[in-house]
Amino acid sequence: MDSTFAAYGMPGEPGTGAFWAAAKGPAAVPSQDGWTVLFLWRGSPASLHFESWSEPVALRRWEATDCWYAEVAMPARLRVTYWLVSDGAAYADPFNPVGAGGDRSIAATPDAPDQPHWPAVGADDVLPLPRVRLRWISERLSGLGGRLDGRPGERPGGRRRTVRVHPAGGGGPIVLLLDGDDWLHLHPAMTAFDSAVSRGDLPPVTLVFLPVLDRDAEFGCRPELWEAVRDELLPLVAESGVPADAGRLVVAGQSLGGLSAVYAALEFPELVSRVACQSGSFWWTPAASGLADPLGGPVGGVVAERLRRRPDLSGLRVAFDLGEHEPRMLPHGELVETLAAEAGATVRVSRSPAGHDRASWRHALLRDVAWALRD
Repeated sequence: MDSTFAAYGMPGEPGTGAFWAAAKGPAAVPSQDGWTVLFLWRGSPASLHFESWSEPVALRRWEATDCWYAEVAMPARLRVTYWLVSDGAAYADPFNPVGAGGDRSIAATPDAPDQPHWPAVGADDVLPLPRVRLRWISERLSGLGGRLDGRPGERPGGRRRTVRVHPAGGGGPIVLLLDGDDWLHLHPAMTAFDSAVSRGDLPPVTLVFLPVLDRDAEFGCRPELWEAVRDELLPLVAESGVPADAGRLVVAGQSLGGLSAVYAALEFPELVSRVACQSGSFWWTPAASGLADPLGGPVGGVVAERLRRRPDLSGLRVAFDLGEHEPRMLPHGELVETLAAEAGATVRVSRSPAGHDRASWRHALLRDVAWALRD
């Protein structure tokens, strides 16, 4: 047994049938600063890619076999999405049963906290979808950028999208999930919320999965999205027959979605008074996308500028979460957290074992929605 693979519990000669029959991944062993993690690939040359954490890593071939591998140094407490690229195509890790869509996998170091309520989903699994489906054609959003409904040639004013609605535990306060398609098709949010409600970690809620067609345009601190939610989407939900309490609306968003959720609480306080924000993009300014280093602009961006005017946020409950492994986001997030508390908001601050990655936002999503609903 070669020592390179023996340390990870891999029996047999690399590339043999016995070796591949026992192959599992990723496997980790302790190192001085965290973990060394083994990734395997069988067949052609490949490279390993990570979501917002590391540069790509080229896999090495073991002698003249079909075994390709990489040993990657990872810090303590990390959960990360990754994929393999071979011959120009992206693939999930065939040796990892935990996936995120058809071509993504999730790795977690052994000391990363568990994510209760989130089941392991394989790359070939099809996630269940809510039965209630609303067709939303938004006039308010027709002027924002991007193609209409993702296709050229749609009639002006269309902006047609499908919104799914799920009453977890029979329904209750609305939880508006921004980037809803990710929570439908990549991460099993419906199953996770059902589990959390059934075990008493959350009250019954009504999930509204809001798809986005152009993240930069719709989440970039523009009022049109929230006017459309208020005047178009919530009336559709009310007419759907699903029990839904819009008076206790929670908006949950990540990255640019987190920015948009906090913006909505500042500019539409009568609509949004409860927010769960993970890794909010508080570096954002109207000019940021044109900068070589978007995070290098004013700390806290336009949200911090707005908060310095000291609005009365005494009616707001907002949970902020940032990843331990996204240090450049930290100054922006810390300033917004501080200014929000100084303006009177009830603030919860946490740090998760994460980079800028939805795989690590999942536990914070459930926990912070539950906290936002407490009175």
